[in-house]
Amino acid sequence: MKILKYSETEKSKLLLRELDEANVSDAVRAIIADVSRNGDDALFAYSKKFDRAELTALEVTQEEFDAAFASLSPELRAAMELAAKNIRAFHSAQKRDGFKIEKPDGTYMGQFVTPIEKVGLYVPGGTASYPSSVFMNAIPAQIAGCSEIVMVSPPTSGGTIAAPILAAAKMAGVTRVFKIGGAQAIAALAYGTQSVPKVDKIVGPGNAYVAEAKRQVFGRVNIDMIAGPSEILVVADSTCNPVYVAADLLSQAEHDALASAVLVTDSMELAQKVSEEVERQLRLLPREAIARKSIENYGKIIVTDDLIAAIEAANELAPEHLELCMDEPEKFLPYVRNAGSVFMGKYCPESLGDYLAGPNHTLPTSGTARFSSPLSVDDFIKKTQFTYYTQDALAKVAREIGVFARAEGLEAHARAALVRVDEGEIR
Repeated sequence: MKILKYSETEKSKLLLRELDEANVSDAVRAIIADVSRNGDDALFAYSKKFDRAELTALEVTQEEFDAAFASLSPELRAAMELAAKNIRAFHSAQKRDGFKIEKPDGTYMGQFVTPIEKVGLYVPGGTASYPSSVFMNAIPAQIAGCSEIVMVSPPTSGGTIAAPILAAAKMAGVTRVFKIGGAQAIAALAYGTQSVPKVDKIVGPGNAYVAEAKRQVFGRVNIDMIAGPSEILVVADSTCNPVYVAADLLSQAEHDALASAVLVTDSMELAQKVSEEVERQLRLLPREAIARKSIENYGKIIVTDDLIAAIEAANELAPEHLELCMDEPEKFLPYVRNAGSVFMGKYCPESLGDYLAGPNHTLPTSGTARFSSPLSVDDFIKKTQFTYYTQDALAKVAREIGVFARAEGLEAHARAALVRVDEGEIR
């Protein structure tokens, strides 16, 4: 891995990645237009074209759900049940209540919280199987109280969805799943088709086509975020085991050739040992080719003068996953400003968060942790304000309303308040 000295490197060269992504906007726009016009016919055609799946129906049947659940090994089922339990416990703590402020003059105002009624969950599929993504999307939506939760996932060439994905959907309470993926799935959720219901919000990660489709339908529906390739940044001190650090870096590199793995440390000795260990472990990985491209193109080691400078470098990069791999990470947590999710200590690998710990693994990427948050129950609710004033209370502030409104050139606004205290006369 490339080793850079923080004090001698231009900040622009510290970026996690500079992606040169193909422009897919025109292709996605055409797919969305086709699905909005032709509905299910377009979806069947795209499944054949992109997934090589000859489908006769888009929706998963109850028999398919039951068969998927029955096919789970006892070990996988137990692991999934533990994950679901932890994810549900963490996200249950995110539920929020409304509030009401009452004043002595009889006026009151406040806010109430309601779930978004219909949400669509995109879960990557096809040759991959990510039941953990089902839990991370579906469980917060269920806790929020969404009345209709619809899931889409690309089918295999055999026209099926991987059993662990369907089993996870069943465990999370999702009853409607459709065998569609890509931009066409996002279009179906945004516009609705003969089979797929239109939703109010779409969440979940996907490839460049999925991300661009979410960007294009935003406004017709809401979305969670535009997710990019995976990222990990490990801040480690000289006492860290280089074997652990290398394993953590590669846990993200094996995701995708575009994934980014960065180590920031105050120890040149550790930097060199980790670089050597990454190469050793790479040769042992089943997904070596993918991980090697990621490390070669987007991996780097940054050496700083001290750990405070290391945290500052991390804040500049605003990574999706941030590991504080040290003995007393809580001392440094207050310095963290920009990160999607923080993993603290030498025995808290990022993969713990991917599957079992409980916090969400759908996280802001590409530096968007500067202004974005992990997926949560908040993504599946909306807040509505309310206000009540008595006649006497309005009379006390009507003149000020008029002054404010006329300063903005809005006479009708002024009159709407003043008419109520001037015996109904418009002046």
